[in-house]
Amino acid sequence: MTTHFWGGPPRAGVAAQFRSALFAGWMFGSAIVLGLLCLPVMLGPRRTAMRTIQVWARGVFWGLRVIVGIRVEVRGRESLPSGGYLIAAKHQSMLDTLVAMTLTPWPCIVLKRELTFIPIFGWYAWKSGMIAIDRKGGPGDIRQLLAAARKALADGRQVVIYPEGTRRKPGAEPAYKGGIGLLYRELDVPCVPCATDGGRTWPAHGLLKHSGRAVFEVLPAIAPGQARKGFMARLEAEVEGAARRLDADSKAGF
Repeated sequence: MTTHFWGGPPRAGVAAQFRSALFAGWMFGSAIVLGLLCLPVMLGPRRTAMRTIQVWARGVFWGLRVIVGIRVEVRGRESLPSGGYLIAAKHQSMLDTLVAMTLTPWPCIVLKRELTFIPIFGWYAWKSGMIAIDRKGGPGDIRQLLAAARKALADGRQVVIYPEGTRRKPGAEPAYKGGIGLLYRELDVPCVPCATDGGRTWPAHGLLKHSGRAVFEVLPAIAPGQARKGFMARLEAEVEGAARRLDADSKAGF
């Protein structure tokens, strides 16, 4: 059963700016405190580091709800398969990454290499086995991505990739890259599409957040074995169709 949350129109007044600044302090401050307190996990298994990241992400969701008035809603978890598989998600803001960290028990997120240089977050991303890539990389980087993804899947993890490669505003023209098609063909595992309207409450750039509801919808898995071109067309159609519907519902107040 899906619970609907009503949110007012985006507010950019002094109160909204204050709440957004307070939330930023909570998000980054909690990362520093928790990250430093849990540094001994760097000596333990990767999964322990991942659990630390998940605890922090859930704390961020709490701060969003209490400080800013944003409720994060995840729909369709029942569509998630078991074992290792791909997740191809719409990317509108950092919130998408936080949700991906908690969507499954043992996710492995494909992220840009620069993020691993961030103190504390980068340490835990490296230790937990995230896949860092150079978005302008050549064939060697593609081979490394495939090898890292194969290893993650063999460990029973779920590889999360953002097919457009970067954050895009709600309603922007899609720009899907071929990387997800390559992974789907070479790895021969199911691919779970995910859509969101999270960019309306948490924009891609700037500190300002808007109260309301951020929905992340897990769509039925695409079975392995489809031709790459057909898979790419189906993935884009399903994700973009769901994202447009979520965006329309958000504008209508549903």
